[in-house]
Amino acid sequence: MKAKISTLLVAGMVLCGSGVNTQAQGDALMVTGDVLLARPACILATLMGSVVFVVSLPFAATSGSVHATEDTLVRQPAAAAFTRPLGDFSSLE
Repeated sequence: MKAKISTLLVAGMVLCGSGVNTQAQGDALMVTGDVLLARPACILATLMGSVVFVVSLPFAATSGSVHATEDTLVRQPAAAAFTRPLGDFSSLE
């Protein structure tokens, strides 16, 4: 009887511990994916957006939409690359 209770307690602890471990592994995977894939892609989007912004600047200036164009092409990708926490994809739309 004592052995059965001990076995159940140990099994319960192992199951509870593996749930926490799975969450930690998921977080590590999110951070790794962010560092290796998402951040470089956001930096590349910022650089490409900057080039497109410079090319479209005369058109944006004549239409009065310089700030909106700059926000869309440069600021949003830069914020995604440099200011959001690692592994946090909730701010990306």
